[in-house]
Amino acid sequence: MSTTQTSKIEIRKATSSKISGVDFENLSFGAVFTDHLFECDFKNGEWSNPVIKPYAPILMDPSSKVFHYGQAIFEGMKAYKDDNNDVWLFRPDENFKRFNNSAVRMAMPEVPEAIFMDGLNELLKIDQEWIQRGNGASMYIRPFMIATGAGVIANPSDEYKFMILLSPAKSYYSGEVKVIIAEHYSRAANGGIGAAKAAGNYAAQFYPTNLANKDGFQQIIWTDDATHTKLEEAGTMNVFFRINDTLLTAPTSERILDGITRKSLITMAEKEGLKVEVRPVIVSELVEAAKNGSLKEIFGAGTAAVISVIKGFSYQDVYYEMAPIENTYGALLKEKLTSLQNKLSEDTFGWTVKVQ
Repeated sequence: MSTTQTSKIEIRKATSSKISGVDFENLSFGAVFTDHLFECDFKNGEWSNPVIKPYAPILMDPSSKVFHYGQAIFEGMKAYKDDNNDVWLFRPDENFKRFNNSAVRMAMPEVPEAIFMDGLNELLKIDQEWIQRGNGASMYIRPFMIATGAGVIANPSDEYKFMILLSPAKSYYSGEVKVIIAEHYSRAANGGIGAAKAAGNYAAQFYPTNLANKDGFQQIIWTDDATHTKLEEAGTMNVFFRINDTLLTAPTSERILDGITRKSLITMAEKEGLKVEVRPVIVSELVEAAKNGSLKEIFGAGTAAVISVIKGFSYQDVYYEMAPIENTYGALLKEKLTSLQNKLSEDTFGWTVKVQ
């Protein structure tokens, strides 16, 4: 293993690569990781010792605060390789800002931009052979931070570990899904951590989602915790509804994640001349639209799948399925966004950033 120093980041390269053993045509999402990872520790009130090193398990004290009090946050983002073998990120500034917003809400230290961005860029350059070309191919990027301070007293940790993992990805085909609208369980509550990408948000979803799976539904459309009348998110994604020719989505709040795919789709839809309304969407409004035929589309929006089509929903034990239509808004917006991300069309928004 060779060791070098670049931009204050220590680089320890793996002596051999795992890439020859990877079947890039049959990747399971988030299951395969590249040869290296980035790591930086927060101790004594400062971030220090940034390093890129071979991917391997980490050793932690059993009393580390993350295991007992759940201080853990993460981001999800992607890198793409164009036909010239240049590597591009999509709106990384938004991921960086949201990561630190999550850190503040979870009483964790903010990560300096130089550490986040320089670490990410150097890691992508070192493992760039893992990034495949072509529409649908990408590198999924998982920055995360955990509390590593030892001791089981219930207070914030004084030590943290920030890491970045890379996982090659193919097109994420979730298929058309059926969902159930939540009437009892909630994803988040006012005053809670719903707007943060905190690990506990996702763990809390698993049990009600398992119940939905047993009833034949792949995901849940979450509703507000107080009245269960406002539609908020679909599974782990933001959600859009098309009623007649108007695209509707809920406004972000302390309960709803400020999705980067969500805000990008809103901007693109408006540029395409589509009518978009960002406002509370009420369950009764959706049910009525399904009954009278004005509900044309529902789709989730997120980093992994970009857009995931929802073919029908259940509410109060009644299932509503939408008739298939041509020229959907979801398909149009997915094609526009993925073409931009893959540098197959002009980026008129200035969202793509070259890794160099």
